[in-house]
Amino acid sequence: MGRGSTADVGLPRSGPTLTGALAVALAALAFGAVMIGPYGLAPGQVLAALVGHGDPQAQIIVWNIRLPRVGAALLVGAALAAAGASYQALFRNPLVSPDILGVSAGAGLGAVAGIFLSLPVAAIQGAAFAGGMAAVGAVMLVGAMVRNTDRTLTLVLVGVVIGALAGAATSLLKVMADPYDQLPAITFWLLGSLASITTPDILPALPMVLIGLVPLILLRWRINVLSLGDEEARALGIEAGRTRFVVIAAATLITASVTALAGVVGWVGLVIPHIARMLVGPGFGRLLPASALIGAGYLLIVDTLARTIAAVEVPLGVLTAVIGAPFFVWLLARGRRGWS
Repeated sequence: MGRGSTADVGLPRSGPTLTGALAVALAALAFGAVMIGPYGLAPGQVLAALVGHGDPQAQIIVWNIRLPRVGAALLVGAALAAAGASYQALFRNPLVSPDILGVSAGAGLGAVAGIFLSLPVAAIQGAAFAGGMAAVGAVMLVGAMVRNTDRTLTLVLVGVVIGALAGAATSLLKVMADPYDQLPAITFWLLGSLASITTPDILPALPMVLIGLVPLILLRWRINVLSLGDEEARALGIEAGRTRFVVIAAATLITASVTALAGVVGWVGLVIPHIARMLVGPGFGRLLPASALIGAGYLLIVDTLARTIAAVEVPLGVLTAVIGAPFFVWLLARGRRGWS
């Protein structure tokens, strides 16, 4: 078959050993992150604490503070990067990110409403998840009502509108919030943070992320074909509309789950898939795991910096923007070689 045919869409540029190397590097980063903090731990202390021996204080730090936070960083980074890779392949545009359909704005509105109503933490996370899913549901509903237009473009434009409406509602609640109690909590949540994360906080998000990843893995070949366009997909007997709906639903479920856990964390789903694509090529079967592993490592590094570089913890959204924006400018200046 000729160059650019569907036969070579899924072929990676690197061998399977790259995924293994990324996994090993991620494990080393996670172990190092457990060691780093205001109360530094030696490798032997960490190993002893992991098996329930050694200094009791070290065990408390490892199991109650460091491991939940490291696990949350790995989960959030992997999820956002995987969702970003899915959206970019689906919309055939390297400039889209997981919040393209308004999921982050909707989740932010839900969380802000929960904080405004002084709900408990679990209820705030539930409201954020519901808000994200509701925003994308509204996008899909309005998009289905608009006919005789390009389906992909319609979804993106409606997503921008719904996101703007959710952002306006969030701003209104911020104006009405108590400036001494609620407003700081709202601001901190909207900037993203993994401070005070505990194991029970992670447990609701983990199964949601796994459920969302399953269809993305099973549909990896169909996603490859969709990246070539709807006409090519129909020629190969693939129902583009149905597949697009499933992928959007899965990626949205993933994004809403971790946004409810960590707040709004930008740039991960936009930049990380580019790095993975440069390493393994555009084939989604390799791009998805590579993006997840690199995203997990990236956010783990950023979160470790957030809790160690200053006396006061720096919000994740600030660091991801400071790091991600210049890097993305470099990618644009470099050209789109990593995309095609």
